[in-house]
Amino acid sequence: MGLCGRGWARCGGPRLPGSLWALALGRVLPLRARWGLWAAGGRGLGPGPGPRPQPARGLRSSNPFTRRQEEEWRRRNRTALTYIAAAAVGMVGMSYAAVPLYRLYCQATGLGGTTGAGRGPEQIESMKPVKDRVIKVTFNADVHASIHWNFKPQQTEIYVVPGETALAFYKAKNPTDKPVIGISTYNVVPFEAGQYFNKIQCFCFEEQRLNPQEEVDMPVFFYIDPEFAEDPKMAKVDLITLSYTFFEAKEGHKLPLPGYQ
Repeated sequence: MGLCGRGWARCGGPRLPGSLWALALGRVLPLRARWGLWAAGGRGLGPGPGPRPQPARGLRSSNPFTRRQEEEWRRRNRTALTYIAAAAVGMVGMSYAAVPLYRLYCQATGLGGTTGAGRGPEQIESMKPVKDRVIKVTFNADVHASIHWNFKPQQTEIYVVPGETALAFYKAKNPTDKPVIGISTYNVVPFEAGQYFNKIQCFCFEEQRLNPQEEVDMPVFFYIDPEFAEDPKMAKVDLITLSYTFFEAKEGHKLPLPGYQ
């Protein structure tokens, strides 16, 4: 005999005593529950159609291997975030240090037309002029739109030889009716000659305060290093231009470095 519909009675089968029904159900129900049929609402002994239960979400896995994997991933993520944060802080620090480091590098190498740091007083006194190498030095003066000064060189050109000191003057006047503080930057053309053009005294990168209608002379004491005459790259350089540009000194305003764009 077989099962049909909801029970044997509908199929015309023999009726069983209550003890046999209990025995039959006791064997069938664990089997259906074991294969998920009872929970799935399958036909037969199930309570009717219904959704299959889903595993609980958000619970930590009880598998030791899975837990170790999760802990390893979390550790790696923390390490990666630490490296990223350190790199970000390092880049910010380098951006603040780039300008002064670049200035020191330019002064040491003459890159971008920046004049060199020069020799010491004893070395300057012991320099031997290279008399057979005459160089023409011209002077240029500019003012930024932020400052209303009259600024110009007092001489257009002078002739010097490597190893000999020279003195030049610029003149600045404040034609306005209020005090103005200015600050200047400079460069040398050609740029390659900057490493041999050394200033002993200069008004560059120093704040200059001029009262209304005040006019001042600003000296530049310099020399061209004797090694200029020994450099093959300078063999055809007979003209050097020293150029200054004045800006108004304002809080938070940064001067452009010589030759740095």
